Amino acid sequence: MRIRAGIVVVAAIVALTGSAGTNAVAESGGADRAALQQAMNDFVAAGATGVQLRVRDRSGEWTGSAGVAEIGRPEGVPVDGRFRAGSITKTFIATVLLQLVDEGKLGLDDPVGRYLPQFGVDHRITVRMILQHTSGLRSHTRGSDPADAADPLLVDDVFRTYLPDEIVRFVAAEPLKFDPGTGWSYSNTNYVLAGLLIEKLTGTPYAWQVNLRIVLPLGLWRTELPGQGMEILGPHAHGYLRYTEDGESKLFDITRLNPSWAGAAGEIISTTEDLTTFVTALAGGRLLSLALMEEMRDIHRLGSALGYGLGLFERDFPADCVGLGHNGRMLGYSSEMLSSPDGRASVVISVTEGAFAPESEAFQIAMIRLASLALCGLASPPLRPA
Repeated sequence: MRIRAGIVVVAAIVALTGSAGTNAVAESGGADRAALQQAMNDFVAAGATGVQLRVRDRSGEWTGSAGVAEIGRPEGVPVDGRFRAGSITKTFIATVLLQLVDEGKLGLDDPVGRYLPQFGVDHRITVRMILQHTSGLRSHTRGSDPADAADPLLVDDVFRTYLPDEIVRFVAAEPLKFDPGTGWSYSNTNYVLAGLLIEKLTGTPYAWQVNLRIVLPLGLWRTELPGQGMEILGPHAHGYLRYTEDGESKLFDITRLNPSWAGAAGEIISTTEDLTTFVTALAGGRLLSLALMEEMRDIHRLGSALGYGLGLFERDFPADCVGLGHNGRMLGYSSEMLSSPDGRASVVISVTEGAFAPESEAFQIAMIRLASLALCGLASPPLRPA
C-alpha cells in the first residue's frame, strides 16, 4: 500500500455532499427523532461499529448514537465523543486562506509558485485551483477506486512522520492529470500546498492560524489539529481498518496513528458539537465576508446534483433541500458535516468503520440516507449519481 518514494497510499474520501439550489427543511419542522435513531441502528446492523449524530433544525437540537465505542466492550458510542474528521479539515483551511485573501495577503488567481517557488509547481496553477481541485496535481493518497483495498503493509506505516515538503516535492515531480483549470480531480496534495501557503504568508504554522481565526473565536474547545500527535484524547469511539491477509478478512484497531500524512488535507479531530458550531457560523456569514463567501460557493459542477467550491461541497437532495459542507474519511472514521445555506439547519455525523466497507455503494447510500433524513426530513432518498 505504497507509492514510489515511500509515501503512504490511503483510502480516499468519497464525496457525499454538495450542489446548488434552494433551501428547504421538512415542513413538519425537522427530522423525526425516532426515524433518525432507527437509521443509525440500521447503519450499525449493516456492519458499522458505531454512529453518532447531531442535528439542529426547527425542532431544536438533538444528539443520538448507536453501536459500541469499542469492539468487545459494552459501552455505547458517546453522543459527543471526539473523532477524526478527515477532509472536513479542508473547509477550515480554505476558510483561513480566504480570510488572508480578504486581508490582501494574496489573490485567488495568483500562481501558487509565486509564493512557493521551491517546489517547481506548474506556473499555471493558481490558489483558486488548489482550493477547488482543478489544479491537475495528483493526490499523494489513494483515489476512490474500490480496487485500492487496504492491506497489512499500512499497519507498518501509520506511525511514520511525513513532512509537507516531502509530499509536495514528490507530487510536483509527477505529470499533471490534466492541464490546470481544464478538469476536476480530488487531490489531498492541493490542501497540503494550501497549508504551506498559509505558513508562508503568516510566518506561523497553519494550525496556529486555524486556532487563532476559527477555534478560539468560536469556542471550539474540543477541536484540534494534532500534527504528529497519535492519540485521540477524551471520550471517543475506536476506528477499525478492514483488510485481507491470506484470504482472511481482519479488523485492525487504527484509532492511534500519526496523521501527518494527511496534514492540512485531513488531520483534524473534533466533535459533532464543535463542527455544528463551525458550519453554522460559516454558512451564517460569521467567518467570511459576503464577497468571499460567494467565492467559496463558486461551484465547479460535478453532475446534476453535486458540485465543489473552494473547500466546500454542495449537494442537492430531493425536495429542493441543499447541503453545504464537507465530508471526511480518516482511516477507521467516516464523517459528514452539512448545513442549509442559511445556517438554520445542520447535521454532523461520525461513523466508526468496521465490517461495513466505506468504499462500498451500500455504505455511501446509508450515509446519504442518514444525512438526508437529518437535514431535510427525507426518509429514504434515492442515490442520485453525480
